[in-house]
Amino acid sequence: MIYQETITLSTKENGDLHDLTESVALIVKKSKVITGMVNIFNIGSTGVIGAIEFEPGLKKDLPEFLNKLIPPSREYGHEKTWHDGNGHSHLQATLLGPSMTVPIINGNLKLGIWQQIFHLECDIKPRQREIVVTIYGE
Repeated sequence: MIYQETITLSTKENGDLHDLTESVALIVKKSKVITGMVNIFNIGSTGVIGAIEFEPGLKKDLPEFLNKLIPPSREYGHEKTWHDGNGHSHLQATLLGPSMTVPIINGNLKLGIWQQIFHLECDIKPRQREIVVTIYGE
């Protein structure tokens, strides 16, 4: 069986983090899949899906770390093409990736106790994000 829904999310700017765990868990329950997998995919090239302990320190640390590793102040080739100021946003999102897959066991997400599913906005502008949640299983 395959089941699919979309989560719509409004973001503010680079570094805006959202906890998607509860929303994804509700979609898994609605699917009635007992054993399988759920894929969470961000539509767009400057947003990230991942897993983290969603607590205030890491919510601050992750974006700060990415901005040190791939800073907004550098001149990137993307800027020469588009002049939109978000070359670093594309690189940050590429580094972490647009999706993740989580097992479903006994009808529930199989995550660690300190592991939550997050969306991270890497772009410099507010965005309306579509996150596609696709469940495979039986």
